[in-house]
Amino acid sequence: MIAISTTTRAAFSGRTSMALLAGHRLMSTVVRDYPAYETISISEPREHVLQVQLERPGKSNAFNKAMWREVREAFGKVARDFECRAVVVTGSGRNFTGGLDLADASEIFDMPGADPARRALWLRELILRYQDSFSSIAACPQPVIAASHAACVGAGVDLITACDIRLASADCYFSVKEVDIGLAADVGTLQRLGKVVGNQSLVNEWCFTARNFDADEALRAGLLSRVLPDREATVKAAVEMAAHIASRSPVAVTGTKVNLQYSRDHTTSESLEFIAHWNMSMLQTGDIEEAVKATMTKKAGDFKPLAEPNVKRI
Repeated sequence: MIAISTTTRAAFSGRTSMALLAGHRLMSTVVRDYPAYETISISEPREHVLQVQLERPGKSNAFNKAMWREVREAFGKVARDFECRAVVVTGSGRNFTGGLDLADASEIFDMPGADPARRALWLRELILRYQDSFSSIAACPQPVIAASHAACVGAGVDLITACDIRLASADCYFSVKEVDIGLAADVGTLQRLGKVVGNQSLVNEWCFTARNFDADEALRAGLLSRVLPDREATVKAAVEMAAHIASRSPVAVTGTKVNLQYSRDHTTSESLEFIAHWNMSMLQTGDIEEAVKATMTKKAGDFKPLAEPNVKRI
């Protein structure tokens, strides 16, 4: 494994795919120097593949203020890293994540003497910042694969539903835990889970009861695409899948992700019109010739980054 470092908002806005594209402007040189984060780490297990790992094992990788901020900042940098073509998200230690760190979040529930209107505005801003932590994952132009194990509850479900592909170990269990602590989930699960699973009755059951459901149930429901024997096998499978994706044309992969997201939120006719406008430019890429040559010769294609290292963002 080639370590890059121990572990802005994403360049894509996340509202619609066209808005995502419009927001993806060149703002600095290519990012490869990731800072030393407190609660996450970033490594490069394979060429063009980054692994973003939650690093609070002593707290079951529960989300505290630092982790919310660092996930948002890290994926903002990943979105601008043209050497990265796929991302794997993992958790260190016993659990993928235990969700919200309630002790750290106590200030949310304890604002004595605050004017109700000002308190409401402060809470709204806080919720929007936390939403951006996971929206930055959904908006990342590279495909993001979640590799969860053991506990993946509360904020963990918010996180994985923002990812493009979800794998889990056989011992993994999930819970939309928020009703058990007296609130409605507000950072993505209620908005994304139904679109991922497609069974609104089951989604409602999970969200209303906060019950645990295991990896087999998640697989049958469509939340997961694969269940592996243990954490090691899950991470290995996720990295191999990411490497396979990274070996393809980044123009093709990015365009596929943008159009999949657009189609999810629009009608078929609108989505067909969108892909026509998209491909009237993207079909002119030299990657098509390179991909065809690679297929015919059964050799890996030589695809350039989406931007050269000396290209600056406007």
